[in-house]
Amino acid sequence: MTLRNIAIIAHVDHGKTTLVDKLLQQSGSFRDNQRVAERVMDSNDIEKERGITILAKATSITWHDARINIVDTPGHADFGGEVERILNMVDGVIVLVDAAEGPMPQTKFVVGKALKLGLKPIVAINKVDKADARIQEVVNEVFDLFAALDATDEQLDFPILYGSGKNGWMGNSPDASHEEGMAPLFDLVLKHVPAPHVEDGPFRMIGTLLESNPYLGRLITGRITSGSVKPNQTLKVLAQDGSTVESFRVSKIMAFRGIERQPIEEGVAGDIVAIAGMTKGTVADTFCDPAVVEPIKAQPIDPPTVSMTFMVNDSPLAGTEGDKVTSRMIRDRLMKEAEGNVALKIEESAGKDAFIVSGRGELLLAILIENMRREGYELGVSRPRVVFQKDVSGQTLEPIEEVIIDVDEEHSGIVVQKMSERKADMIELRPSGGDRLRLVFHAPTRGLIGYQGELLTDTRGTAIMNRLFHSYAPHKGEIVGRRNGVLIANESGEAVAFALWNLEDRGPMMIEPGWKVYEGMIVGEHTRDNDLEVNVLKGKKLSNVRSAGKDEAVRLTPPIRMTLERSLSWISDDELVEVTPKSIRLRKAILDPTARKRADRSSKTA
Repeated sequence: MTLRNIAIIAHVDHGKTTLVDKLLQQSGSFRDNQRVAERVMDSNDIEKERGITILAKATSITWHDARINIVDTPGHADFGGEVERILNMVDGVIVLVDAAEGPMPQTKFVVGKALKLGLKPIVAINKVDKADARIQEVVNEVFDLFAALDATDEQLDFPILYGSGKNGWMGNSPDASHEEGMAPLFDLVLKHVPAPHVEDGPFRMIGTLLESNPYLGRLITGRITSGSVKPNQTLKVLAQDGSTVESFRVSKIMAFRGIERQPIEEGVAGDIVAIAGMTKGTVADTFCDPAVVEPIKAQPIDPPTVSMTFMVNDSPLAGTEGDKVTSRMIRDRLMKEAEGNVALKIEESAGKDAFIVSGRGELLLAILIENMRREGYELGVSRPRVVFQKDVSGQTLEPIEEVIIDVDEEHSGIVVQKMSERKADMIELRPSGGDRLRLVFHAPTRGLIGYQGELLTDTRGTAIMNRLFHSYAPHKGEIVGRRNGVLIANESGEAVAFALWNLEDRGPMMIEPGWKVYEGMIVGEHTRDNDLEVNVLKGKKLSNVRSAGKDEAVRLTPPIRMTLERSLSWISDDELVEVTPKSIRLRKAILDPTARKRADRSSKTA
C-alpha cells in the first residue's frame, strides 16, 4: 500500500476541521450506522466550545490502494509551536483559503514555514458558494503571498481546487459538478504529493507529539525516518545534544486508522505511528535503534514573546473552591505542560512560590490557565508582559506584530487613531469589499495587550483583528495603559444590593449581590483615573417609621462580565487575576491598603 503524508493549513474559521470531517466520511472511514460528532477532530472540550483547533492531531484515510495520513493543524498563531513540529512529518500541504477573506496572517505564518522546508502546496479555495466570494482576487492574493515568501518556481506552479468543505465537494473550477464530492482532492493528493522519503539504516524517529494515556503511559507520535519497529523491541532515546536519555522496550505501537488508533504489529519507514513504553523521552528527542549515535536535527522553534507570573493563590478565599493549591502541584502541572508544548518556557522565581511562564501570546497562556482551573487548580496570575531582548550593542529590543484589521469604512478613523497611540505604524490600507477596509499595521506587542475589547467597542463589534509575530525591533518608548482606576472593597463579607446601588455613580460594577468579597478585591471600574476604596457591605439603615414613597426599589445595572482573557488584558501591573475552578476574581497584588500606599509611594520615589 502506497503512503502519502499531508497537513491541512488554514486560518481560524476557514473550515479545515469541517473539511477533514467530509474527507473521513467520503473515504468510508465510518460505518453506515456509526454516530459521529460534528468537527470530529476537535476532541478537546475547549476546542468544541470555542470552535477552534488548539492541538495538532493526525488521522488516516484509505483511498483506492493508498493510505493518506492527514494532520489537522491549529489555526491560531499562538499555537505555532504545534504547527512547526508537525510539518516535519508531512511531504505536502493543502492550503485552505476562504473565498471571501483570502489569505490571513496564520496562513502566511504556516505557509512560510512549509515553503522553507520545501513542501509542495495544493491550494484549495473554500466556501466558493458564499455571496461575497471573490474567487479570482483570492487566487491572485495567494500567488502574491507565495512569491513574497520566496517560494521556488516549482512551488509557485501550484494546483488549485475550488469547492465547499461544508457541502462536501471540490472541483477544478468554481462551477464544477458536485457529484464527484471530494474525489478530485483525493486524486490530486496522490498525484501531486510525493511518497515519503525513506532513508537507509536502522530504526530512527523524531518525537513530534507527546500525550499521556491512562493505560499505556507516555505516547510519542512521529514519522519513522528509517527502518522499522515492532513491539518488545529495545530502543534508546537521544537528546538533541547526542546524549542518551533512556533505553526502553516498546510496549505497543499504534497507528491511525480513521479517527481511531489501532495497535499494529510493525511500524514501517514513512508511516506516522505512536510508540508506548518510554518514561522520559519527549518531543524533539530521537527514538532509535541502540546502534544509532547521531540524533535527527529538530526544527528550531520561534522564541516566546509574552510572559506571565503564575503564583500560589494567597487571597482570603484561597482553598475554598479548588483542591490543587500548593506551589508543588502548580509546578508539577506546568512542567508536565512544558514537556509536550515546546513553545512554552517555565522559570522558577527566587522564592519558589511563583513561576514565570513564557509563550507565543496571551491566548496560548489563557488556554493553559483555563485547562488548569478545570482540573481543580487555584492560582494567581499577573498581567501579560512582553519578553524583551538585547542586541549586540546592548540596545533593548521588543517584539513587533503584524496586525491586520478588517473594519467598516465609517470606523476606520478611530482604529487608526487608537493604533497610532499604541505606537503602531500603518503599512497598508486597501478596500476589502462591501464598504470595508483592510488596515495593516506593525505594532509593538505591548500596545496590543488589552486592545481587542476596546476595538470591538469602538467599531460596534464589527471589526476583525488578526495578529502575527513579525520581528524584534528597537524599543518604541512608553505606551499609555488603562486610563481608569478601580473600585476596591475595603472589608470582607458578602456584597449587598443596596450598597452596590449607591455606588453605581462611581462606575460600573463587576460583582453581584451575595458574592463573597475581601479587602483588596477589585469590585468595579472607577469613572476617574484614581483607585477608590468602597464599602460594598453597607446595608440600609432600618427604622420603625414608614412613609409613602420612602422605599425605592433597588434596580441594579447588570455587572461587567469579566472572562479570563478579558481579565488578563484589563488588569494593571499592580493587580492580579485570581483563578479558581468556580470563579475569576480581580484583586490588588498587595491586599492591605496601608502596605499598598507605602509600596506605591516608594515606587514613585525610586
